[in-house]
Amino acid sequence: MSKIREASIERNTTETQIRLSLTIDGSGVSEVSTGVPFLDHMLTLFSRHSLMDLNVAATGDVEVDYHHTVEDVGIVLGQALSKALGDKKGIERYGACYLPMDETLARVVVDLSGRSFLEFRADDRSGMIRDFPFQLVEEFFRGLTNHLQANVHAEILYGRDAHHMAEALFKGLAKALDVACRRDPRRAGQLPTTKEAW
Repeated sequence: MSKIREASIERNTTETQIRLSLTIDGSGVSEVSTGVPFLDHMLTLFSRHSLMDLNVAATGDVEVDYHHTVEDVGIVLGQALSKALGDKKGIERYGACYLPMDETLARVVVDLSGRSFLEFRADDRSGMIRDFPFQLVEEFFRGLTNHLQANVHAEILYGRDAHHMAEALFKGLAKALDVACRRDPRRAGQLPTTKEAW
């Protein structure tokens, strides 16, 4: 029986206090409370579509704005994924997803390479989703990418509704990570790189 890949991270700063636990080999159940309703919605659907179990409890200076909470939750999720993946032996490493959401089409491609790089392409003038600035989606992706140490390419190919665009990106990320994190029995005990080291 393969070891269950899971991790818990706690991060406390003057701006945010976050406790997050993650099980990669889960069933998509979640309990999320960040003080940012739209982020709660995105993390809940991320869990469901990645089939990762996720618990997040966060408080932050949301009276200032949502930026610190959104970015820091991305950071902690990236740290938890990195820790849960461990040495990454036997994983697929790469994952990709085209995700339609009504009039929107997103593409998210992931390489769990050990190198941090985010290419994020979406119109930063997409505006507000109620009181949530669409631009914060990129900040979440950047925090996650840097601390997961992955290559992430996320793009809105076309779309009009900011909610649909954000949701397509989070669901696309979930599906791409689901594939990239999968264990391939043919790769058992092997690093998915010819360098034989990260």
